[in-house]
Order: sequence, then structure tokens, then C-alpha cells
Amino acid sequence: MKTINTFFFGLFFSVLGVGTTLSQNIHQHHQWQDLLETYVNTHGDVDYKNLKQNEKKLDAYLDLLSKNPPEDSWTKNKKKAYLINAYNAFTVKLILDHYPIESIKNIGGFFSSPFTTEFAKIGGKLYSLDDIEKGMLLKMGDPRVHFAVNCASESCPKLLNEAYVAAKLEKQLDASAKTFVNSDKNKLSKTKAELSKIFKWYASDFESEFGSVIRFINIYADETIDEEAFINYLSYSWELNEM
Repeated sequence: MKTINTFFFGLFFSVLGVGTTLSQNIHQHHQWQDLLETYVNTHGDVDYKNLKQNEKKLDAYLDLLSKNPPEDSWTKNKKKAYLINAYNAFTVKLILDHYPIESIKNIGGFFSSPFTTEFAKIGGKLYSLDDIEKGMLLKMGDPRVHFAVNCASESCPKLLNEAYVAAKLEKQLDASAKTFVNSDKNKLSKTKAELSKIFKWYASDFESEFGSVIRFINIYADETIDEEAFINYLSYSWELNEM
């Protein structure tokens, strides 16, 4: 009897261990990490041509996301990391489905947009990229996510070549914001700020959390900008972020 009990207890904890591994796997985003390390450089450019030849690995990761939607029990950072990675991975998938292509803007027709088309399957439901970004991520009240999600275009904040994970999400989001603010996507000086149109399109997100766009930028800018600085917005390139 003791041998039988030992067997069943061992089986129980073995199954429990498998469940724990699966739970940890979704939050570590290992599959996405491997793809990013292999096919995305430090500038955020993507090797779509070679990734297309290994698309099954991306499909496997998206399947993992689809079968493990965010749960109420997850921490805010686990949900946020999941959604950022989901947005970026589904965007890459969208590009691969239409590759070769010059711009994400070429996807869709006169009455449709790549950002409003519902194609991303999460938990048995279909979502658009806008659903993920505007309907879920931005409702968490953190405008830094604007610099973590990537729309597969030259003027977008770069696609980080590592997965976002809850354990280091705050550092990753701060680093992404700082990188973008001080990149060539903006031209900053004490009295003048030529900004990415992201700061125009989503001004209310920065204003609601920090009072003004300039105050947000000054948290990360290498040079402090005057509150009354003249603001202009740079042209936005939708050309594909391809190597």
C-alpha cells in the first residue's frame, strides 16, 4: 500500500510540475525571445526573408499565446508583457502573410486597415492590432507602451530584439522610452522640439499621465526642453522595417 501511495503522490506532483512549467513558459516568452534574437538586429530591423522560411516557429508561439489568454490572477506586468509581445508577434505574422511587401499600409483595401482587421486569435476570439493596443494596453494607463509596440515601419519605435517579461518590464519600458526619445525619430533642443507624430496622435495619453508631452519627454531626454518650447512634428515613414 505504501508503494502504491508513493506512486500516486509522485504522479500527482509530476503532473503539477508540468502545469507549473507551462505556466512559467507563457510568461517567459522563450519562443518569441529565440525568434527575436535570430531575426531582429539591435536597430530593430527584421530579417523577414529568412524568418519567412522558419515561420512555423512563429506560428507555434502564436498558438501558445492563443491558448493561454491573460487571466484575472495574472499581475499587471504579466498582462502587459503578454500583450506587448502579442502585438509585436502578430504584426510580424501579418507582414509574413503578405511578404514581400513594401509597407504595412499596403495591406488591406480602401475600406479596411491592417490595424483594424481582426486576425489575431487570443483565447478563441479574434482581435485587431488596435484592439490589443488601444483596447487593452493603453487602458492600463502606461504611455510607455507606445515605445514597446512596433508597427513594422521605419518611423515606429524599434522592435526590441528581446521579449518583454514581467520580471524586468519596468526597466525594459524605461529603456525603450529613453531610446526612442533620444533617437533620430525626434530632434530635441532646449527651445525647440521636432517630434515624432506618435506624440501628436497620442498626445492625450501623455498629457493625462504627465500633464504634457514635454514633461513626459523630459523624464527621458538627454537635454531638458523648456516647457514653452516650440513644437513641430516630423514626417512619418511607413516603409517596412526590413534588414
